[in-house]
Amino acid sequence: MSPASKYVKIVEWSDEDGCFVGSCPGLFYGGCHGADEKQVFAELCQIVEETVELYQREGRPLPLPTSGYDLANTIANMPTNT
Repeated sequence: MSPASKYVKIVEWSDEDGCFVGSCPGLFYGGCHGADEKQVFAELCQIVEETVELYQREGRPLPLPTSGYDLANTIANMPTNT
């Protein structure tokens, strides 16, 4: 498993922006965006890989991993606004 695999990658639709937005909380602010969800995810994965490589090249410690917290089930069990 690569170090980049230890970070949660999120792609979600933004009504405000009118496109999909990709982010990686805990590793960097911002992210990427676009009209195609799969392309945004692929770009996000590449950005995460490059960010991890940059940290390593500069000898900086990586932020704590964000995977392994069962976030999918936590989100699925959140109350909805209906």
